[in-house]
Amino acid sequence: MDSNDEAVRPAGGASILGYVVAGLALIWVFHDVHPGAALRSVASLDPLLLAAAIAVDILSYVCQGFRWTLLLHRRISVLRATQAIYSGLFLNEVFPMRVGELVRGYIVSRWLATDFTSILPSIVVERTFDAVWLAIGIGLTALFVPVPRNLLMVGDILGVTVLAATAALFYVVFHKRDKAATRRNRGRIGTFIETFVLGTRLIGRSRLFYAAFILSSAYLTTQILSFWLVMRAYGLDLNIWAGAATLLIIHVGTAIPNAPANVGTYQFFCVLGLTLFGIDKSSAAGFSVVVFIALTIPLWIVGFLGLSRSGMTTRNIGRHIRRLADQQDRPDRGRSSGL
Repeated sequence: MDSNDEAVRPAGGASILGYVVAGLALIWVFHDVHPGAALRSVASLDPLLLAAAIAVDILSYVCQGFRWTLLLHRRISVLRATQAIYSGLFLNEVFPMRVGELVRGYIVSRWLATDFTSILPSIVVERTFDAVWLAIGIGLTALFVPVPRNLLMVGDILGVTVLAATAALFYVVFHKRDKAATRRNRGRIGTFIETFVLGTRLIGRSRLFYAAFILSSAYLTTQILSFWLVMRAYGLDLNIWAGAATLLIIHVGTAIPNAPANVGTYQFFCVLGLTLFGIDKSSAAGFSVVVFIALTIPLWIVGFLGLSRSGMTTRNIGRHIRRLADQQDRPDRGRSSGL
């Protein structure tokens, strides 16, 4: 790495804290674990179920790519949208604090020859959809299996947050703009807000908006199915609702950006979730490693290939992000919505 990567590095304190949390989580996961029990389960893995899990996991990101294509008004193909998503996911595995979310948007903005600010609304809407379906998923799972009270509390908080975010989204979409105020606020911040609001409005008023929302359920469902298939391949005799509950616990637990690839916290919340359903800690710890490797290595491979074919590398991302910041200073660039 050279100095050009500084823009994609988070603050040193936040990065160090993430690594400390990851280390402490791994210590908890593997202390008092009996290696023999974990190794026996690994040795008896079902390769067909494992392959099916990987295939379904890849399908989940294709669903996300399809959804992103709809939010971008089909200006980009599903294949290219999925490539950008995998590129961002790969960078999330390399860098802490999930910088890949921003970089994937920048990759698409370069392909479409438009401003990054015009792509950002689609990513924000994506994450709003994910939060909505996560809250719905917690509620549905609670109907079929006993879930921790803390998870239900998180679901309630998430539900309130989702309602607030949805209200804000509809306000942005349907509220009439004050053009005089917009002209007065012209400048870097004003231009950013104007472009972001216009992009969000165009997305929310499109019929594709509702199709993208429905497709978000398929994205979460395929991720749950993939996770559960790895459970079955490992020999854990739990139903799909228990698998859903465990994955939802992982999603909620790793929502705050931390170490690259959520190492440590992923295993911590995976073990925590499985032990709630009667799985002994040794087996749960072994599974947390297996599922992480099984669903992460294909992501690394596809993501690396996607990034290398995108025209960007980890060495020049910082330079591109700084160039993006310079572009936002130009009013003639900022007025284009790109959608």
